[in-house]
Amino acid sequence: MILQSLCNYYARMIKDPQSGMPRPGFSTEKISYALSLNPDGALAGVLDLRVKADKKLRPRLMSVPAAVKRASNVAPNFLWDNTGYVLGVDGKGKAERTASCFAAFKELHAKAAQDNPQPGLLAVIAFLEAWNPADFDDLTDIDPQEMRGDNCVFMWEETGDFIHDDPDISKPSGDEVVTGRCLVSGEYGPIARLHSSIKGVWGGQSTGASIVSFNASAFISYGKEQSFNAPVCEKAATAYTSALNYLLNRDNRRCIQVGDASTVFWAETTSRAEDLFLELLDARAYAEKREDGESVPETTAAGQVEALLGELVKGVPIEKALPDIDPDVRFFILGLAPNAARISIRFWLVSDFGRLAANIARHQADIAIERQYENEPLFPPYWRMLLATAALGKSENVLPPLASGLFRSILEKTPYPQALLAAVIGRIRADQTVTHPRAAAIKGYLVRNLEKEISPMLDEAKKDLPYLLGRLFALLEKAQADALGKINKTIRDNYIGSASTTPAVVFPRLLHLAQYHIAKSEYGGVTDRRIQDVMQSISGFPAHLKLEDQGLFFIGYYHQRNANYQKTAKQGE
Repeated sequence: MILQSLCNYYARMIKDPQSGMPRPGFSTEKISYALSLNPDGALAGVLDLRVKADKKLRPRLMSVPAAVKRASNVAPNFLWDNTGYVLGVDGKGKAERTASCFAAFKELHAKAAQDNPQPGLLAVIAFLEAWNPADFDDLTDIDPQEMRGDNCVFMWEETGDFIHDDPDISKPSGDEVVTGRCLVSGEYGPIARLHSSIKGVWGGQSTGASIVSFNASAFISYGKEQSFNAPVCEKAATAYTSALNYLLNRDNRRCIQVGDASTVFWAETTSRAEDLFLELLDARAYAEKREDGESVPETTAAGQVEALLGELVKGVPIEKALPDIDPDVRFFILGLAPNAARISIRFWLVSDFGRLAANIARHQADIAIERQYENEPLFPPYWRMLLATAALGKSENVLPPLASGLFRSILEKTPYPQALLAAVIGRIRADQTVTHPRAAAIKGYLVRNLEKEISPMLDEAKKDLPYLLGRLFALLEKAQADALGKINKTIRDNYIGSASTTPAVVFPRLLHLAQYHIAKSEYGGVTDRRIQDVMQSISGFPAHLKLEDQGLFFIGYYHQRNANYQKTAKQGE
């Protein structure tokens, strides 16, 4: 199912010449330089193809003949490769191996010219025969030291055309062809022995890895040849690997990072839903790029997406909110994670866009809670919730099962992972801070998993004891701040963890201290009346609060703390 869907996506994208999808037999690679040749193979010059990005020169992505798979073996690419193969010079310090690479590169092209003596191939062969690696340092068009190890292609000096783009030039056939029934297409034809490497998976090998591969006889089942253990024809293997590499390219905006899983997505047919899916997940990060390619101010674009999400959260049908998008278009989401030798499938989801959009809106309704600051996103993206569970707020500290579990629960409208609540509360205890994403995560868990009713803002009519205790703690903190101003250690720094777990031990002491703070504060009477209002509904302090009650404690604290520092006009509003 996964490979079939990728092959169908490749077939759709290859019809669009503007898509950038490499044609059959080609792959997209990073190319830095072009060797410009005359018809007799003489080197006319070296052209720097790199482009400036982030104030640095970076290789250009180009469609070239498909890259071969290699680890420690010597295996040249056709009409392009790094300088070790093309020019016999690299920076690895292994002269014998570099010489072998250069010789293999010449042999490959000489063999290709025997069956197909095209002018481009003959010019390349003439250049390779005349080239002396010792002349590398004498190149004047570029900095030779900077060129070492980078990928190069060949081009015509007169026209500027790349030789590998000549449709009359074909790569020589490799090993003996094995035929069989393709597992993906069902057709009978040549079976691919090796599948092209998948590049771009976060944390994976820079040279790429495989989803399907066998490298020892121990992995062969029922005495079959390795190719027949997972028989995929060459056409299908090229299609699915090209499609995956295209989707994993961040510039194509079809990939997002979910924990350690590089997650790609695509629609069954051409649809604006593919772009909108990113924006629904994170309005402010992606809304500045629209389908027509024109730039839109980030605040305006984000506001448009947030307005759309607001409509969906209110229950407006997607057919009415988005009349130009077919809600029934099928959507595919694939999560890939690096492994020791191969790429592992973290998750695979198939749904229609209308259901996905409705589930994202349901998630935003469940986690909806007032913001601390006006510049915070109205609808927190999923990754902010994940960072709220991570030490130091770093993505590499997010637990992979939690990341994939939360993402799936959002898209499938299932209960959030059990570990979410414990992870968020653990970070609150460690940092003594309840942020907007943490409060949103706690509220979402309590609403969806435990079916509790929680208001997005302060609810003075709510009489749940943990919620009241959280409100009380925020008022006691306010009394201290009014009396002492800014100090090194507040009661939040010293007591918020113990107050949320063992209230009976902490609150009597805090209430005693509050009397001194209220007496010293200029506005102590106001805070005192608020404390009394909350205390009227508290009959006693429990010895211990269980985990879900601790979550409700922090929601009460978050609500009351926001209310403490809101302006009077804002409170009335």
